[in-house]
Amino acid sequence: MGDVTEKEMDNLTFKSDTVLSDVHVHCPNKRHLMVRLNAVGQPVFLSYFKLLWNTDNPVSEKSGREATAEREHQYSSGDELCDKDRNNLKNERESNTEGLEALLDDDGDLEVVRRPRSTSDLEAEDLSRDRAYPVILMKGKEDAFEDEEQECTCTDVVKIEHTMATPLEDVGKQVWRAAFLLADYVLFKRDMFRCCTVLELGAGTGVTSIIMGTVASRVYCTDVGDDLLAMCEQNVSLNKHLMEPGGGEIKVKELDWLKDEFCTDPEALFSWSEEEIADLHDHCTVIMAADVFYDDDLTDALFRTLYRITHNLKNSCTVFLAIEKRLNFTLRHMDITCEAYSHFRNTLNDLENLQDGKMKYTVEPIKPDFCQFLSYERIEQLELWKIIADKLT
Repeated sequence: MGDVTEKEMDNLTFKSDTVLSDVHVHCPNKRHLMVRLNAVGQPVFLSYFKLLWNTDNPVSEKSGREATAEREHQYSSGDELCDKDRNNLKNERESNTEGLEALLDDDGDLEVVRRPRSTSDLEAEDLSRDRAYPVILMKGKEDAFEDEEQECTCTDVVKIEHTMATPLEDVGKQVWRAAFLLADYVLFKRDMFRCCTVLELGAGTGVTSIIMGTVASRVYCTDVGDDLLAMCEQNVSLNKHLMEPGGGEIKVKELDWLKDEFCTDPEALFSWSEEEIADLHDHCTVIMAADVFYDDDLTDALFRTLYRITHNLKNSCTVFLAIEKRLNFTLRHMDITCEAYSHFRNTLNDLENLQDGKMKYTVEPIKPDFCQFLSYERIEQLELWKIIADKLT
């Protein structure tokens, strides 16, 4: 997408060659504030994602231990609360069904009440119907975000800058469901990650690293592309209020899976220092990645990077991988397939069966039935995998 003029901004169009994350269409009533254009002319939006826990007593007013105890008390009977959420959703669906039945006539046909047609409606029929326009809000005194921010305490909201539709090569600039699934797991198992040094591969907007930063000691949040990394760094800055209670640190760095070495060029914006590389190798015990398995070559590159880094770590390491199994109909197979997912599973099996006398990888799935802390549609195609990387020598 090239430079966008003011006139073009009034008619932003999602073209057929762009990809739109389901996160941004799950809650159609949510409004996204357009804040700027990025370096390549793409509109950048600011969204608020509320954490779903008790907000009566802000964490910032409590000690870290008190806040943790309160949250753990709320979710100590996690199955019961999750069942409660499911029942509420079921009741809502039943209510919607009852409303639908009221619109049926005696023969069971649906009676659709249409609003009066206006001149603007008639004119609209002449327009192309294959164009979709996002709502663009300018900052103002009466903006809805100000009301939302006043209603939420500082520790209840994650603020994320992102795009809403991109070419495939820029999908990291959007927020994806698998990132929320992994973030949910981090919040659910926060004691497991407390005081850890963590590496995220393909962090995108950085939302999972930001959530991890609320409990971990240090997070290396990595991806490629100066524009994407700058957006990620901005998101880390927007959410410093979440890190203050625990004192976590998030460092945004470049890590290209197609290269064998860390970027140490002092002229590069997001390069590594020798001290940071040494710190990663000496202290990292957790690696994570979410929704980065959509291209076979990149999947192969990620697993090569995983092997190289886990082999160079001083300690054994646990890897968490979140993925969405996407179904596609292909003419080649004349059937619905999941080629990217199948390649991911095959590569995962190859890693587990690897016998090089240096590393042993144990792979196991994590059932995604833990409580949900972020608002998104947790579909059955979402999966979470754990890899225990043990050093043999």
